[in-house]
Amino acid sequence: MRKIGILAALALSVNLSGFAQQRSEQNHAERFEQLGTMLRSPNVYRTASGAPGHMYWQQQANYIIEVELNDDNQSIKGSEKITYVNNSPDQLTYLWVQLEQNQRGKDSETPKGTESSISPRMTLTQLQGILWHTDDYAYQVLDVKGKDGTPLKVAINQTMMRVDLPTPLKSGESFEFAIDWSFNIHDRTGFIGGRPGYEYFAGDGNYLYTMAEWFPRMAVYSDFEGWQNKQFLGSGEFALAFGNYEVHITVPADHMVGATGELQNPEEVLSSAELDRWNTAKKTFDKPVVIRTQAEAEKLEKSKATAKKTWKFKAQNVRDFAWTSSRKFIWDAMAVKQGGKDVMAMSYYAKEANPLWGQYSTRVVAHTIKSYSAHTFDYPYPTAISVEAANGMEYPMICFNYGRPDSDGTYSEAIKNGMISVIIHEVGHNFFPMIVNSDERQWTWMDEGLNTFMQFMAEQEWDRNYPSRRGPAHKIVPYMRSEKNLLEPIMTNSENIIQFGPNAYAKPATALNILRETVMGRELFDYAFKEYARRWMFKHPTPEDLFRTMEDASAVDLDWFWRGWFYGTEAVDISIENVAWYKMDNRTPSQKAADEKKVADLEETYVSRSKNMTDIKETYVEADPATKDFYATYDPFQVTPADEESYKKFMAGLSAKEKELLNSNLNFYEVKFRNEGGLVMPIILEWTFADGTTEMEKIPVEIWRKNETEVTKVFAKQKEVKRLVLDPNRETADIDESSNYWPREMMPSRFEMYKRSGGVRGAASGSNPMKEAKK
Repeated sequence: MRKIGILAALALSVNLSGFAQQRSEQNHAERFEQLGTMLRSPNVYRTASGAPGHMYWQQQANYIIEVELNDDNQSIKGSEKITYVNNSPDQLTYLWVQLEQNQRGKDSETPKGTESSISPRMTLTQLQGILWHTDDYAYQVLDVKGKDGTPLKVAINQTMMRVDLPTPLKSGESFEFAIDWSFNIHDRTGFIGGRPGYEYFAGDGNYLYTMAEWFPRMAVYSDFEGWQNKQFLGSGEFALAFGNYEVHITVPADHMVGATGELQNPEEVLSSAELDRWNTAKKTFDKPVVIRTQAEAEKLEKSKATAKKTWKFKAQNVRDFAWTSSRKFIWDAMAVKQGGKDVMAMSYYAKEANPLWGQYSTRVVAHTIKSYSAHTFDYPYPTAISVEAANGMEYPMICFNYGRPDSDGTYSEAIKNGMISVIIHEVGHNFFPMIVNSDERQWTWMDEGLNTFMQFMAEQEWDRNYPSRRGPAHKIVPYMRSEKNLLEPIMTNSENIIQFGPNAYAKPATALNILRETVMGRELFDYAFKEYARRWMFKHPTPEDLFRTMEDASAVDLDWFWRGWFYGTEAVDISIENVAWYKMDNRTPSQKAADEKKVADLEETYVSRSKNMTDIKETYVEADPATKDFYATYDPFQVTPADEESYKKFMAGLSAKEKELLNSNLNFYEVKFRNEGGLVMPIILEWTFADGTTEMEKIPVEIWRKNETEVTKVFAKQKEVKRLVLDPNRETADIDESSNYWPREMMPSRFEMYKRSGGVRGAASGSNPMKEAKK
């Protein structure tokens, strides 16, 4: 501990300011500079505030589709009429249509452009992935005609088809054309994998179909990009136009069908008992009503109908349409009050998914609608469906999810929580990107990252201390510690991401959570985030629209945050480099002299004990009196009248506030922080005092503005400090916590002892206590 007087303290402050200014010239990497030209320039379509401009426009594509499922050879054939409305100010000479199913064809570019290698041990699925396949799952028939039946000239380039227009399509006009197609459905549990397809159940010989990306769909033509006609390679998902759908789905008569939109002919496709239960479900808000029971589904599994039924659906203002079909389905539903209307939360699942799905799925759907609506806007659609399909993928009003118990009906807690999380996540995608319709082919994070952030909040609202995998800051640390060659900015094209899950899901979700909890605060963040969602519902936002809206609605300059978290790869690693303790010197001359004499006596004692002093019998000065002068007898610790007078004069010249400060007995702690990781963040401190009490303190990120590498800050505390911790609640994703303590603390790393036959691992690793209890 050192003591300083008032004058010395002022001098120290001046010196430190000068030193910081000198260092800032060497440690300024522009982390606080505005994004400027890194963002698209605002215009009449997208304003500088992040809102749609007064001339904002977007295209519309309406569909009338007839499709039939062949359950004997696992194929579909369909025909569609598309009415494309040109709301842009531009004249179009051709249209682009997406053919994602071609990505699964035998000549697909996806396997050709994917790395592969041989391992000492390989599964059949891995080998099939290398060999790809000889079966063709691409579109087999593509017949494209105009409204009058005249064939249209087309050019197919892998997963994109250009339709050349007979005459230019002017602004404000619409163009109607028709496409007939067919394709073979693939086994999505096999080596091709992917989102749609079928699953075969060998035990009863039945199929469960999840039909997505199943029809030719219009590509997006936008103000910021023109045609979005990037090829579909598998990772970057979809960019789609809004429109209205009328879809007729013909399937075996014993199948149950769930789809985007509202069922138009329940009286034709449901049994009388199912119809009664459906009408009951529409008036039941407290629990799911089972419309087709497990016993009924199991009975249907034993035979296959030869007759057919056509299920008719309509959907308004959606960007896509998906459906599912199987005779194995159990179906339950319940109503949810939301935004002044009733929403039907529903689940479709085979017996293999029970008992988990009957107990949880529809309840989780209902919870998700309420949670997401509270943070964004009221859910606008009439239905929300969860389908158990050993999968995980989202479409408007319907999603396919996993979470299947073991064959004996037991399940681990990890399986249950995984199921709940994926249902929240996929149902939540109705908000991002099905309604806030970002371009997934370009920016996966704009829907996956935002949705994962929303998922985290919904999980915490589902059950206290829910074990969320993504969202809490400390869980992104392993990724942030990755080698630099394995990292890329969040603002990376969807197909180019190396670590897809951490980069596109976890990091942006964590960033938004930090923004909400640590940087902006919940009130400012929630208002701004809701404003973004409200502004861009049923529209096509870009990253700039999000960044600008968050600042516009909060008055918080966040360019440093977007630059660091979204455009950079640096990590958070702030260390406590040094702590110096100071006390104000308010001693009288006598007290000061006495204290200094004690120190001098102590130093003399140390010196006298040294070997050098014991070996010297007599010094020169001791032997020759002529060498002695005034200082031989001078007492440097004697207080003189001049000292007393100077002290009195100093005290008399102090104001009342200066005397109060002098006698305040404050403790001054000069703390030096170093930014080792590069990513600037607020400094969050927990002070622990000698009496055991604690205090939290947050220093805003702006402290790094002048020097992004090292900063010094003085803190005045009434109590003496015994411990200082940086980021005590692990809310900034600091990758090295060993330097976050003063005094330094040992941080053990854990390791496990196990036998080669396999150690015992806990429930968190996926063990099944229910199964053990059943034994």
